[in-house]
Amino acid sequence: MHHCKVLPPIVHPTKCCQHHTFSNTIVPHIHPQHTTNVNHQHYEHVHYYPHSYSNYDPVTEHHKYCGKPCC
Repeated sequence: MHHCKVLPPIVHPTKCCQHHTFSNTIVPHIHPQHTTNVNHQHYEHVHYYPHSYSNYDPVTEHHKYCGKPCC
């Protein structure tokens, strides 16, 4: 008869393995812009001073009687 002797097991330290997975995540960045078109209108007021000339020529009369007429 053959007897088998069983020894207590030898437990080795756990071997740690890693399995890596990757995911891609998009993060939107919104940078608003605005353009305002400013249309300037300028009024230039030009003042004119027209000048006219006139002539005034007064005439005077004087009757002088030297003596009296006959009749």
